[in-house]
Amino acid sequence: MVEKPKSGGVWPTVKPFVNGGASGMLATCVIQPIDMIKVRIQLGQGSAVDVTKTMLKNEGFGAFYKGLSAGLLRQATYTTARLGSFRILTNKAIEANEGKPLPLYQKALCGLTAGAIGACFGSPADLALIRMQADATLPLAQRRHYTNAFHALSRIVADEGVLALWKGAGPTVVRAMALNMGMLASYDQSVEFCRDNLGMSEAATVVGASSVSGFFAAACSLPFDYVKTQIQKMQPDAEGKLPYSGSFDCAMKTLKAGGPFKFYTGFPVYCVRIAPHVMMTWIFLNQIQKAEKKLGL
Repeated sequence: MVEKPKSGGVWPTVKPFVNGGASGMLATCVIQPIDMIKVRIQLGQGSAVDVTKTMLKNEGFGAFYKGLSAGLLRQATYTTARLGSFRILTNKAIEANEGKPLPLYQKALCGLTAGAIGACFGSPADLALIRMQADATLPLAQRRHYTNAFHALSRIVADEGVLALWKGAGPTVVRAMALNMGMLASYDQSVEFCRDNLGMSEAATVVGASSVSGFFAAACSLPFDYVKTQIQKMQPDAEGKLPYSGSFDCAMKTLKAGGPFKFYTGFPVYCVRIAPHVMMTWIFLNQIQKAEKKLGL
């Protein structure tokens, strides 16, 4: 929902960033076990049920929250930057539009920009999270035994250099731009529609808009995620030639071979991965804003 900052003081400026980061961190605490199971499935350890049983038996309940510090650090950087900058950008755009609601394309542009800003800030924590979650699956001799996110970051810098913290940042930024364009623009648009056109209550508006936001976040980002996955897992043929020369080549060959719907292979599973965190982030953000109003902040 559009948050109009009061003039004067530092708090009105930093509030969208603090609220965004806090809501993302709370959502991560709820979603972390699901994300942990997802990573193990991607690493080929079986179905969701098999992974859950194995983790409980061999590693205990705490294994579901392995990498939580990195997940929280990611939200403290990525979500703080993207939600805060999105609200600042939309507020500035509304001022330029003489207080009128923004058209969808302007919200989408604000979402694209906010996604790029957030991904640049969040990329190191994202790398630390992936390394920490995958560490337990490596052979014992290859494990790095990260104790927390900051230990993981310091090891990466020491072993691979500072720039390694942004390894793979290009595709990550592009995917984040697409995801946040879908997530942020659709949420504001849905809030306006549910509240002004359908006359829904605040609670119903937030739940409905966050559901739409989760769907469009997944729908806008999956094609980029699909291409990124194809690039990451490609292997050279018998002559040593790779199937794709890069992301654009992969996208063009995929489009030619399977049409546009090929990019949406596995959409239901992907949506279940992405949408819950998006929904929880918006719901927590709404509760934080309500609490601030009661406290007069």
